[in-house]
Amino acid sequence: MPDGSAISKKTKAGPISADRLKSFVERIEKLEEERKAIGGDIRDVYSEAKGVGYDVKIMRKIVSLRRQDAADRAEEETLLDTYKHALGMT
Repeated sequence: MPDGSAISKKTKAGPISADRLKSFVERIEKLEEERKAIGGDIRDVYSEAKGVGYDVKIMRKIVSLRRQDAADRAEEETLLDTYKHALGMT
C-alpha cells in the first residue's frame, strides 16, 4: 500500500497558487452547474417528444447513432446483424 510519499509522474512539482487553484475550482463548479441545467433541458425535450407520441428510447438511440461517423455506424450495424444472424434473430 502506498504511503503517500510517492509523487505521480503526471504531477508537476512547484508551489501551489491559491488564487489559480481557486480559479480552476470555480470554473469547474460553474461548468458543472451548466451541465446540470443542460441535462434538465434535454430531459424536458425528451419529455415533450414523449408527450406527442415519440418513442424516447428510440430517439436516444438515433441521437447516439448520429454522433458516430458513417464508417463506425456501418461497422456497428454490420456486427449487430452478424450477431443477430448467429443467434437466429433474423
